[in-house]
Amino acid sequence: MKKINVWMMAAAAAACVTMNSCNQGGVSADATLGSQNDSLSYAVGVNVGNNIKASLATFPGDDSLKMDLVIKGILAVLKDTSALKMTSDNANAYLNAYVMKVQQSQAEAELKVGQDFLAANRSKEGVITTASGLQYKVITEGTGAKPTAKDKVRCHYTGRLLDGTVFDSSVQRGQPAEFEVGQVIPGWQEVLQLMPVGSKFQVWIPSNLAYGTQGAGPIKPNSTLEFEIELLEIVK
Repeated sequence: MKKINVWMMAAAAAACVTMNSCNQGGVSADATLGSQNDSLSYAVGVNVGNNIKASLATFPGDDSLKMDLVIKGILAVLKDTSALKMTSDNANAYLNAYVMKVQQSQAEAELKVGQDFLAANRSKEGVITTASGLQYKVITEGTGAKPTAKDKVRCHYTGRLLDGTVFDSSVQRGQPAEFEVGQVIPGWQEVLQLMPVGSKFQVWIPSNLAYGTQGAGPIKPNSTLEFEIELLEIVK
């Protein structure tokens, strides 16, 4: 609910501005900054305005908010609690239920996108599907040893969402990554142990072998991920 709370704070600020504007017969966007206090006040206004603009863009779901009702709800809290149509607890419960419903719907849609992709991808030339559902294609077959779950390895990699968006890349950073095989996501653990040193694989990892229902940063819940992994060495 973090985004909701931020958005509600921004909306409250917008309501206050609207209320003052109505009470004063309208406020022009033009301003004269004749003192330190004027500049401070204007800076706060700019900051609040930017927060409102950014927060409105992150409100979840496809429902269009009716700003007149948003403002009426805030004004009821600030000026006339007898006009409230919901208690604070009821409002919070409604918002929580709404956000959970939106997130569940989005996660289900993302899962289906991944399942459909993997179903089509498995029949493509060179693609191997393992018992776990992980898919990979050998770009370069190395000749070195294969790591175990207890080994530490050095790799170059690029991770993409199915729409092609790069979310992480040691190649772009220009610095290989080092980590223990047993400490990465299950899909990586599996494929690394299939790769002789010197190999480069293209890998598709189902969501249950990646970040699952939680997601991570730009990775949405239930996302199927694509990686290009080059196993440079087993670090001794």
